[in-house]
Amino acid sequence: MKTCLAVGGYSSESVFSVNIQPHPPETFVSRASSHIASCMEDRSRAEREDEQSDEREDEQSNETDSEETYELTSETSSSGEDDEEDVDEEPKLRYDRITADLTEIFVRDAASCLATHSKFVALGTHWGNVYVLDHQGNKIRDKEFRSHTTTVNDISIDSSGDYIASCSDDGIVSVNGLYSSDLDMKSAHDFPVRAVALDPQYGRKGERQYYVLGGGDRVMLHEKGFFRAKTTVMHSGEGPVRVIKRQGGILAWANDVCVKFYDCTSCTVIGSINRSDNFLRPDMYRCNLCWKDSVTLLIGWGKTVMICCVTDQLRDEDKKLPLKHVQISRQFQMDFIIAGICPLIDEIALLAYVGVTEENTDTCAQSPQLHFISPKQEEEPLEVSAVELPIRGYAEYRCDDYHLVHVDGEERLLVVSPKDIILAKPCDRDDHLEYLMDRGRYHEAMVEAEQSSSLLNRHSTEEIGLHYLKFLVKTQEYRIAAALCDHILGSNVKNWENVVSLFAQHHQLHIISPYIPHDQVHLSPSVYETVLNKLLISWPKTFLQVLKVWPCDLYSVDNVEKFLLSEFDPDDALCCEAQALLDIHAQRYERAFFKFLKLRHENVFDLIIDHNLVDVVQQNVVVLMDIDPKRSADFLITVLDRIPVAECVKRLRDRPDLKHTYLEALFLKNPVLCEDFHSELVELYAEYDRNGLLYFLRSSNSYPLEKALAICKQRHFYEEEVFVLGRMGNHRKALRLIIEELENVEMAVDFAVEHDDEELWKDLITHSVDRPAFITGLLQNVGTHISPIVLISRIRRDLVIPELRESLIKIIQDYNLQLSLLEGFQKILVSDCMSLIRRFRTARCRGTYVDRKTVCGGCHCPVICVDIRRATSLVVRYNKTVYHESCLPQMEDARHGAL
Repeated sequence: MKTCLAVGGYSSESVFSVNIQPHPPETFVSRASSHIASCMEDRSRAEREDEQSDEREDEQSNETDSEETYELTSETSSSGEDDEEDVDEEPKLRYDRITADLTEIFVRDAASCLATHSKFVALGTHWGNVYVLDHQGNKIRDKEFRSHTTTVNDISIDSSGDYIASCSDDGIVSVNGLYSSDLDMKSAHDFPVRAVALDPQYGRKGERQYYVLGGGDRVMLHEKGFFRAKTTVMHSGEGPVRVIKRQGGILAWANDVCVKFYDCTSCTVIGSINRSDNFLRPDMYRCNLCWKDSVTLLIGWGKTVMICCVTDQLRDEDKKLPLKHVQISRQFQMDFIIAGICPLIDEIALLAYVGVTEENTDTCAQSPQLHFISPKQEEEPLEVSAVELPIRGYAEYRCDDYHLVHVDGEERLLVVSPKDIILAKPCDRDDHLEYLMDRGRYHEAMVEAEQSSSLLNRHSTEEIGLHYLKFLVKTQEYRIAAALCDHILGSNVKNWENVVSLFAQHHQLHIISPYIPHDQVHLSPSVYETVLNKLLISWPKTFLQVLKVWPCDLYSVDNVEKFLLSEFDPDDALCCEAQALLDIHAQRYERAFFKFLKLRHENVFDLIIDHNLVDVVQQNVVVLMDIDPKRSADFLITVLDRIPVAECVKRLRDRPDLKHTYLEALFLKNPVLCEDFHSELVELYAEYDRNGLLYFLRSSNSYPLEKALAICKQRHFYEEEVFVLGRMGNHRKALRLIIEELENVEMAVDFAVEHDDEELWKDLITHSVDRPAFITGLLQNVGTHISPIVLISRIRRDLVIPELRESLIKIIQDYNLQLSLLEGFQKILVSDCMSLIRRFRTARCRGTYVDRKTVCGGCHCPVICVDIRRATSLVVRYNKTVYHESCLPQMEDARHGAL
C-alpha cells in the first residue's frame, strides 16, 4: 500500500509516498482503531488544507529560507502479508530538507560525499571542493577548501574537529586544519584514492600524524615525518579498496572481495568477512560500513546485512593467534539493494536503492527508501517502518550516488544525494501534536499541549485550541465547542469575535450565546448587537435568556429596541417581555413593572424587591396576588409598615380565595398580626382549606366558639366540632359525637385520656357495651388507663365480640409485661440501693485527718499529747467526731445519769 503525502514548500510534482508492508493479522479493536484514525485523518486534512494554504504559498516563494521542512505523517509498521490492513502509527522521525547555502552550492555543483562532526558538517563535491557547513546548511566563513580537481571520494575528520582529510580521483589526499595550518599535509599518488581515514588523535600534540588511504588494490599508511612523509603498504592484492572506517584501534576496509579488519595496536589483520552478493558489480554497488560502537560494525553489501563483533581471543595454546578476532553475530537478507547503513538507537537504518539493476534495465530508478529494522529477535529481523524520500532527480541517480551518514552522539541521520540532503531527526513535541491534529485527535493534542506548553516551539496552546474549536464546529459538535470556548479563548477578544463569527456562519449562535463573555472580557458592541438580533429572529427564547444576563453597557439599548419593534407587534408577549427587560436595563423600572404585570410574569416580584416598588404594588395587590398567591403574600407580609393588613384585606374583599391565602400566611408567620381577622379565618378555612381548619382552631384563641361551632355543624365537620365542644367544656356531647357520628374508638379513648374524667370513662363504657367493635377497641387500648375488669364485667354473655380471644390475650400479655417491668424496676432499685450503701460504708471507713488542733468531743482537750505517757487511744465516729477512748465511758455515765 502507498500513502501519498505532499511536501511542504513544493509543488505537486514533489509528492512522495510511503511504501508500507502491513502487519500480521491484528485484532478487531486494532483494525477498528486504524479505520477510525484514517477517517479522522481525512477529515482533519480537508480542514487544515484551507487554513495552511497561505503558509504553503509563502514557503514556495521563499527560496532563501534556511530550511525547507516536510513531515512524514504516516510512518507505519510493516511486516507480514501484503493483503493485511495497515496500522497508522505515529512517526518517530521528522524529515527536513537542508537548504540555506546548500541551495547555492547545488546550483553549480553536486555532492559526492559527506562527513559529520558534532560541531559541523564537511561536504565534498564532484568539482573537487570541500565545504564546511553548520548543521543547518550555512557556510562557515573562510572554511572552504579547493584541494582537488575532480570528484572528492571521501572525507575524514579527527575526533577534536580541528582537521579534515579528503581524497579524490586525482590521486591527492589533503589534510586541512580549520584553525591552524601547522599540521596540514598534502600527498599526491599515481592512482585514484577512493577512501581515507584520519587518525582520531591527529591534531593532538605529541602524537604522530598519519592517515590511512585506500587506492587501487592497496591499503596504505601515510605518516608525516620530520623531513618527509613516509608511506607504508598495509595490505594489497584483493581488488580496489573502496571504503575505510576506523573506530578506536580497529580499522575496517572493504575491497571487491571481502571486508578486512585490522588491529592498529598489533598491526595485524584480525579477521575477514567475504562478500556474499557476487552477482552485483562492486564498482556500482559499494559496500557500506558503519561502526555502531567500539566493537560492533554494521555491514550493508548488496542485499545482505551483517552485524560483526570484535572480541578478545584466548591464546592459551597458540601464541601466534591475534589478540582479537571477528565474528558475525547476525546476518540476514533484504529484498532491496542497500545504499547506506547506520545505527539509530536500538534499530538499524537502511537506505534502500530501487532502480536499474543488471536483471532489470528497462525501468527508471525510483525514489530511495529509508527502512528501519529491529535486529533484536533471534529470527528474521522485524521491519519497523519504511519511508520513501522525495529526492530531487532520483530517476537519474545510481546506487553509489547516495550516502547515509549519522551524527555521532545524536539521534540524527543525513541522506545525501548529488542535489539534495535530507535530515532525519526524532520528532519533538510539536511534531507529536501535529500528528494528533492531522488525525483529528484534537482533544489529546490540547491536553498534552497544556501539560507541556514550555516545550513547544512552533505551536501554542491557544493555536491548538483554535484548531480544535474549528474542527468541532466543522464536525457539528457545536455544544462541545461552545463549552470549551472559555477555557481555550480566555480573554483574547479577537479570537472570541472570530469564534462567534464562525458560529454565526453555521447558524449556531443560540449554542454559543450562553458562553460569550460579558463580565470581565468585553467584545465589540456590534458583536453583541448582531448576536441579539440573530437570536431575536431565530431563537426568541434564547434571546430573552441572554437579555436577562448581559449588562446593558455591552450594547446599545436603543438599537436593540428599534430592531425589536421593527420585527414584532408591540402587543406581542415576546415583544412585551423583551421591552420590559430593556426597560430594566435603561432603569425604567415602573414601565417594566406594568409590562410584567400585563404578562402576569413571575419576574415582577424580583423587580419589586430589587428596586423597591412597594408604592406601585399597593394599587395592584389583587393582580399581584393572582400571579403567585403564596409569593405575593410572603412579600406583603414583609412590607406591613407600608401596606397594612387592613388595607390588603380591604382590597381582597372580592377575592376570598386570595384573602384566605394572605391571612393564612400572616397567621403562620405571627398569629397576633391578624388577630382581628381570626373570626373571618374560620369561615375561610372551612371554605378553602378544610385540612388546615383543625390546626387553626387548636392554635388560635381569638375566634368566637359559637360561630366556629355553628360553621362546623353546618358543614358536618365532626372532628372540628368535637374539638370546639371540648374547648367549650361539653365533653359528654363531644364524646357522644365521636361514638355516634365518627364511630372511632381510638379517638374516643384519646379524648377520654386527654380530659382524664372518670365520668367520661363511664359514659364511654356505657355507650360501648352494645357495640362489639367498640368493646374490642376498648379491650385493646384501655388496659393502662382503667381496670379491664370494669369493662369485662359490663359485657353481656350473649354478646358476640370479634377478636375477643386476641384482646384478652393482649390484656394478659400487657399485665404480664407490667409485672415484668415492675420486677425489673425492683431489681434495679435494690441493686442501686446496695451499691449506694457500699459506697457510703466505704466513705465512712476512710481514715480521718487528726492534728494538734483537733479536740476531744468529751473533755475538749487536744487529742494529741506532747507527753507520750499521757497518750491514749482515739475513737472516731461516723460524724467525724474524735474522742479519747477514756472519755467515752464518762460520757456514757453522764448520759445514763441524765436519763
